[in-house]
Amino acid sequence: MWLLHIRLSFPHSLGPKVSRCQSSGSESVAGGEVTRLAKTLTIRSSPHIRANSGVDTIMFNVVLAMLPVCFYSVYVFGLASLLVLVTATVSCVLTEHVLCRINGKPTTIGDWSVTITGILYGLTLPPSLPLWMVFAGGVIAVAVAKYLFGGLGYNTFNPALVGRAILQAAFPAAMTTWPDAPVNRYGSLPSSTLALPLTKPVYDGVSGATPLSDWKFNRVASDTGDLFMGTITGSTGETCALLILIGGIYLVARKMMNWRIPVSILATVAIFTGILHLIDPEKFAGPFFMLFSGGLMLGAVFMATDMVGSPITHTGTVIYGVLIGVLVVLIRVWGGMPEGVMYAILIGNAVTPQIDSWIQPRVYGTVKQRPAS
Repeated sequence: MWLLHIRLSFPHSLGPKVSRCQSSGSESVAGGEVTRLAKTLTIRSSPHIRANSGVDTIMFNVVLAMLPVCFYSVYVFGLASLLVLVTATVSCVLTEHVLCRINGKPTTIGDWSVTITGILYGLTLPPSLPLWMVFAGGVIAVAVAKYLFGGLGYNTFNPALVGRAILQAAFPAAMTTWPDAPVNRYGSLPSSTLALPLTKPVYDGVSGATPLSDWKFNRVASDTGDLFMGTITGSTGETCALLILIGGIYLVARKMMNWRIPVSILATVAIFTGILHLIDPEKFAGPFFMLFSGGLMLGAVFMATDMVGSPITHTGTVIYGVLIGVLVVLIRVWGGMPEGVMYAILIGNAVTPQIDSWIQPRVYGTVKQRPAS
């Protein structure tokens, strides 16, 4: 947004004549009467009301809202989750800093936006993923999905999801392998974590399936309580739904998140899957299973609400959320993959410009034109 600031000095007629006793020291007086006054007219473009919080403040609060989810992920998955989250964040921050320096620009890591990208990217990954893959995906997420588009405010797609999508295409086996956590998860690591670059990771132990995979391919439903608390196999961000919701409520209370997006996504998934479950409960999972399984909570609260990739109007955000919710259910139920949150949000990001062009608010003071009869 370009701001226009013009200062003009010109003689201004006061209209009615004012006596000397009513004039101030800055007024021009002639013959006991005020005739003209030199004033400076300042013209500024909207908005005229300034917010107390800037980009760095908003982004820092988002980081604070995600920290409980990160701590709980380390509690559930152990040291492997901590290394994945740290490597993902460091790779994203370092990439942005280096690219800024290469192009002769001041570093932008201080606005916390790339830190959010790194944390979210790490939360979408399996805790047993080799660290060299984690680092490579972080570099791609920032360099391709953010920096090439122009940086913060210009990227069309969520960088964290782009990084994960590229890893999903490049290393499908590693991205869909879920080994059981080590017995001493705080003092030992899966053998795949420290695999050498460009080598095939070796997994020790029997690999487990995620709840979505168990239901889609085996019709085995997981306990709702385990799903809600996140004590199940899955990505590092498939953890406690309660902590994710608390983080979202905190941001909504601070007016740093549009609540319509997560509410419309979750409501759409609940209604759609509830109808399917009523039709055939043996074939279609219930709404609570769909809401608390996979990365739906994390995606709806922290990823789909990205201010850059989501619509700007209230009606547009509801349409955007409904679209993502419908796509999640379609992919999970009838698609070839058990999870569809990542692709649903990326498609929603792609449609956002069209939604903004279709749903435009009426200009204040104008009257809607009726078609001529």
